[in-house]
Amino acid sequence: MPASPVPDQPSTPSGVPSTAQAGADRSPGAAPGGAPDTGGSVRRSLPGNVVRGALIGVVETVPGVSGGTVALVVGIYDELINSAGHVVSAGKRLLLGPERAAGARHHLARVEWRIVLPVAIGMVAALLTVAGPMSHLVEEYPVTMRALFFGMVLASVGVPLRLAGGALRARDAAVVAAATVLAFVLVSVPPTTVTPTPVLVVLAAMVAVSALLLPGLSGSFLLLTIGLYQPTLRAVDELDLGYLSLFLLGAALGMVVIVKGLQWLLDHHHRVTMLALTGLMLGALRTLWPWQLEDRTLLAPEGDWWLQLLAAAAGCVVVLVLLAVDARTRARTGHGAQEELAGVESGRDDPRG
Repeated sequence: MPASPVPDQPSTPSGVPSTAQAGADRSPGAAPGGAPDTGGSVRRSLPGNVVRGALIGVVETVPGVSGGTVALVVGIYDELINSAGHVVSAGKRLLLGPERAAGARHHLARVEWRIVLPVAIGMVAALLTVAGPMSHLVEEYPVTMRALFFGMVLASVGVPLRLAGGALRARDAAVVAAATVLAFVLVSVPPTTVTPTPVLVVLAAMVAVSALLLPGLSGSFLLLTIGLYQPTLRAVDELDLGYLSLFLLGAALGMVVIVKGLQWLLDHHHRVTMLALTGLMLGALRTLWPWQLEDRTLLAPEGDWWLQLLAAAAGCVVVLVLLAVDARTRARTGHGAQEELAGVESGRDDPRG
């Protein structure tokens, strides 16, 4: 059903559909405004979606590039999030009713299976391939890898800030500043007491899965902040089924809670959500400062600082290239990251749940 207006969403420039209208007018194979979507059939190519899933899986092992950002860039973000929302709703109807079987079928029929399944296959294959080498690099070259990731996250900060839309006002700056301070304080806690207990693994997975939903936020970055980045990569590389089962349980629980919560936040508080995300990413950059002790005490640049500077610059370039691709896609097709996000905001379920 058509979405209601978003209270704190700024008006869009002339020629760009409003947030509420963009997704409501766009059906599969149709671009905003009713024009043919030149990318519609491409986004539903099975081999192409496997490749898109592989790209998302690869970047999910890198603390700095968001799987959600890549999903935005390759044009499948709104389909993935809204499909996940329908899976959650199907489970809810099956458990709570009313019309359990019919309600579940209603929601499952609205899932974009030709996108979801190939993307999932590509993601799993990429994670199993890349996790081992990435864990080795982080262990052998911690300073250089932190510098690389620092540059990636710094460049990614522009994603939620741009998606917030409009000029930055004093109230907006206060939201960003508050979120920055909060994140900075939280990641300053020494990680020495962190051990991969079952409860912590489940909770970490619930938090990390949000990176697939929030553009600009990296799941690996969150795991690195918590202190479970390398244990998780090792578990994937060694196929530690006990650890992975707990992680998948947490991810599933996180999807149930976060998918619906994200859709509600984007629909009602789009701008504040994106500004808060910007601040959280800025504050959490403390974790990736290249020169620090094991207790997270920050140090001044030392030694081959120029090499770390080059690594950070390379990380920035990687993310900026992705953003340039998104800008070029929007210029060519009229459908880019902003429109993908609008599709999520307009993808709410019907009142029957």
